[in-house]
Amino acid sequence: MSILVIAEHDNQVLKAATRNTITAAQQLGDDIHVLVVGASCTSVAQQTATLLGVSRVKVVDAVHYESQTAENIAALVIAHSAGYTHILVPATTFGKNLMPRVAALLDVAQISEITAIESTDTFVRPIYAGNALATVMSTDRIKVITVRTTAFDAAQEGNNSALIEAIAGGVDTNQTKLIGRELSKSERPELGAAKIIVSGGRGLGNGENYHKLLEPLADALGAALGASRAAVDAGFVPNDYQVGQTGKIVAPQLYIAVGISGAIQHLAGMKESKVIVAINKDPEAPIFQVADYGLVGDLFELVPQLCRAL
Repeated sequence: MSILVIAEHDNQVLKAATRNTITAAQQLGDDIHVLVVGASCTSVAQQTATLLGVSRVKVVDAVHYESQTAENIAALVIAHSAGYTHILVPATTFGKNLMPRVAALLDVAQISEITAIESTDTFVRPIYAGNALATVMSTDRIKVITVRTTAFDAAQEGNNSALIEAIAGGVDTNQTKLIGRELSKSERPELGAAKIIVSGGRGLGNGENYHKLLEPLADALGAALGASRAAVDAGFVPNDYQVGQTGKIVAPQLYIAVGISGAIQHLAGMKESKVIVAINKDPEAPIFQVADYGLVGDLFELVPQLCRAL
């Protein structure tokens, strides 16, 4: 039983979400192949080959795969899907863009954002913004799956040297063309992989307060910065800061929610955090229902006090 994992990367470094997906794949079988598609992506293949559990790395290196458009990769996956019982990808923006195309072309149902695997054909996934869990059984010949990476540990590097195999790419579909990317750069940890996250909500009032209050706290803790959808919609920070059902799903060791009331959309994206600390002036705020520690009071007084204590 062979499992195919589609790697997410930037042509230089394997994204952490793929490591979690490989761990999920190990529960389905012991012959795990990882498909690396890109341009000048040899280093990604080499990194992948050292991960425990990986038996083969298939590399497609061609200029027209540099931007990794979903149309080109989906066509390639279909061409090489024979012999696989499961195809997995992280439930990130990359995976959510790619896998519906793969499922449609294979004429199977996609199984989205699984959080547990009961057997090779039965999976658990959240529904209703994470308020309920559905157990799904699939009889499709190929299971097309996206993995909620916060539910699985990351595959570790070890004494492994998987076979790296170069395979032929397909033709350029010419359906889309990447014009450019505007990527935010920060010295802080990446939000999706951070062990500590400090998030701010509408209670901060404006973007100036967000940066003035939360950046010193995040710097003191070595944390990533996040935000609720309300804060993003209000223009406090860019949308790549958003934590929640329509943003990033996170599960850090420590999550500090400042001025966040706890809308269901936000809770769906962070309630799996190991320790949750909430600071809010409203003692009835829903965020306190999931918080391990709560501070009821004026955040404009409490956050500076917390910074001074650190």
